[in-house]
Amino acid sequence: MTRRLIIVAAALVVVVAGVFAVFAIRGSDAPPPPTLTQEQDPTATATATPADAATWEVASGEETFVGYRVREKFASIGVADAVGRTGKVTGTATLDGDEITAAELETDMTTLVSDESRRDDALRERGIETDRFPTSRFELSEPVDLTRRNQNVRGELTLHGQTKPIRVRVSAQRLGGDTIELAGSAPIAFADFDIEPPSVAGVVTVEDEGALEFKLRLRPSA
Repeated sequence: MTRRLIIVAAALVVVVAGVFAVFAIRGSDAPPPPTLTQEQDPTATATATPADAATWEVASGEETFVGYRVREKFASIGVADAVGRTGKVTGTATLDGDEITAAELETDMTTLVSDESRRDDALRERGIETDRFPTSRFELSEPVDLTRRNQNVRGELTLHGQTKPIRVRVSAQRLGGDTIELAGSAPIAFADFDIEPPSVAGVVTVEDEGALEFKLRLRPSA
């Protein structure tokens, strides 16, 4: 019995040491929260005709992404941000003057990538379970002004098979006549979406609340 206890204790030490090594090596080099691109010189604005279009769509590229930010805790050693993002976002928005009056977006959750492939693999079957719930959706419930000032607006998020109302902090701007940019985040309580925060051997745990983050560029629909 004593020998068995020693073996179990030794195994736990190895697990803890291994997890700590990963935690220490990774550090906290997570990208900062998304913000709008530096405001352009108003005199450089393109012609107004494209901006008058009613329907806009998400433009793919490095400046468009949706993702998560969560706090990972390693026992009593410390905490670090874990950030995963994907550019696989589609959707449309309706523009009326200087307001976005409606928007529907969809994200391919299976393409989320962080700085840890093991975390990405784990999320396929745990946490947000992207194998079971490959897409998330967001529908805007109230207008967004095209202003760099932060606004709090309502919307409905479908995540992990659950649809719930959320409050989104967002800012927006025109980048010339043919591009609109938005950036922001929303707090997400995992219990609201029936998400069980994943852990590693009970040593590395994830807090019960995270954040949905996004930066989007819209262009007039063809």
